[in-house]
Amino acid sequence: MTAIARITLLSLVLGLSGCAVQEYEPERLPPIPPSQPSTKPAPSTMPSKPSTPVKPSKPIPRTSASFAPPPGGNSHWDAKLGVYVLDNQTNTFYRQRTYYRWNNGWSRSISPNGPWEETDIHGVPGGLGRQFGQ
Repeated sequence: MTAIARITLLSLVLGLSGCAVQEYEPERLPPIPPSQPSTKPAPSTMPSKPSTPVKPSKPIPRTSASFAPPPGGNSHWDAKLGVYVLDNQTNTFYRQRTYYRWNNGWSRSISPNGPWEETDIHGVPGGLGRQFGQ
């Protein structure tokens, strides 16, 4: 290489190396002032248009994969309770050929119309005992 080419290359390398070692200092912005309380009125709690009821994402299961529904009665399966809930009788449930009824205490029967036999929490499915706080 010729002397001129070496000097040119050396000066180029030295000149660019000065750029590579400079630290970058980010631009300093002024501090953000504290926010002021809003003077806007609070939004109204009245809906502007009639609201539509929210539909559940999945339909309520009418039957269980493990337990047969009660014969001849309108009911739906409640997975949380682990029983069928009779639609036309308050606090009356069904699972495995037995009806359960809550009326300030538990009773059970083989028919939705009785006769009813008193029982305690140990005589009902676990989900029912948890639901009624016994």
